[in-house]
Amino acid sequence: MNDVPQIQNSSPAAADAPDRGRQERGFALSRTFAALQHRNYRLFFFGQLVSLIGTWMQNVAQAWLVYELTNSPFKLGVVSFCFGVPVLAFSLWAGVVADRMPKRRLLMMTQTVMMTLAFILAADMFLGTIQWWHVAILAFMLGTANAFDAPTRQAFVVEMVGRKELMNAIALNSAMFNLARIIGPALAGVTLAAVGTAWCFVLNGVSFLAVIAGLFLMNVKPYVGAPSTESPFRQMREGVSYIWHHPAVRPLITLVAVSNMFALGFTALLPALAQDVLHAGTVGYGFMSTAIGVGALSGALVIASLGDYQCKGLVLTVGNLLFPAMVIAVSLSRSFHLTMGFLVVAGLGFMTQNATANTLVQTTVPDGLRGRVMSVYMMVFQGFFPIGSLIAGTVAENFGIPAGAAFGGIIALAYGLILLWRAPHIRRLR
Repeated sequence: MNDVPQIQNSSPAAADAPDRGRQERGFALSRTFAALQHRNYRLFFFGQLVSLIGTWMQNVAQAWLVYELTNSPFKLGVVSFCFGVPVLAFSLWAGVVADRMPKRRLLMMTQTVMMTLAFILAADMFLGTIQWWHVAILAFMLGTANAFDAPTRQAFVVEMVGRKELMNAIALNSAMFNLARIIGPALAGVTLAAVGTAWCFVLNGVSFLAVIAGLFLMNVKPYVGAPSTESPFRQMREGVSYIWHHPAVRPLITLVAVSNMFALGFTALLPALAQDVLHAGTVGYGFMSTAIGVGALSGALVIASLGDYQCKGLVLTVGNLLFPAMVIAVSLSRSFHLTMGFLVVAGLGFMTQNATANTLVQTTVPDGLRGRVMSVYMMVFQGFFPIGSLIAGTVAENFGIPAGAAFGGIIALAYGLILLWRAPHIRRLR
């Protein structure tokens, strides 16, 4: 289309030519793990895996702490909302910054800030001064750092692996995230029961050292896609205009927005579902979070194994319908074991939908716009979830916890069916 900004690609893949050459000479890895042939990506993958395990431990412990302090589903939603507000407020700016400065340097800065905030939260617990609004303030500060970190991480992947392995690396990133989602909540449940909440925050702070060390050891050439002489407002407008006028990118991002604003909001109510509906306690809550991760990890590995498969739009559509359907099933269940099964399938649907959408967006956009487009993607992916959490918490406070979980699932399922009817070209995307 004529009004879509045209940005000349300057792919960083050439900088990784030695790694590709090694692959072509038979460096032995299966197709599922092809991106791990690149040294920089290996450093990123394993460092980020350790860090994300700590992050999931903190997420679970923080939600349990807030519910323990307040016994309020609404305040659970408020804390999640505080994390998401900065993502909504700063993501567009973050995309401009990610396109203008070396991404590794920016990531080292954001990871250091997030590590510091974890230690502050732990200290507040050890001092016995913790209040739920302290958690909300720190969540806001963490969300601010994350607003710059998330799109930069997404845009940095192509600099580590090149365009050839980009789709595989995106799927492996999802697998890494969900492997951490399996291990982290389970460790958190055990740690909560054994030594208390504060130690989850300490372990999270320590875990950031792994990803900071990995970034430090990388050998990457600074790659800046957008010239810093242009106005930031003009660059921001370029990115938004590209999304708005692109016939595939706009509906993909809209789909992710609706899913994360509504269907995903039920996860903010997991502590309340575990405690008051299923009577499963802290360990059961940890394993409920883990069940979602098991399904999501399975979905990510399947996508990574498929390689450059030609039915991405169809897989995306299946996930977009399966995920909210399972959210509704979770809200109706009163059996812990049945709920665990529904959560596994919900995680599978969620990851099938989002990993495929992420792949389709990233393989469509030019390199020079990648940071800005992914900042909008991450804004709706992460920033809209807390809005959904607040909605779910409000409905749960007034109409009961199961109703709060079901509400968003019903809306997301209805939207998925409308998209199936009104946008048939989405399921034909390749």
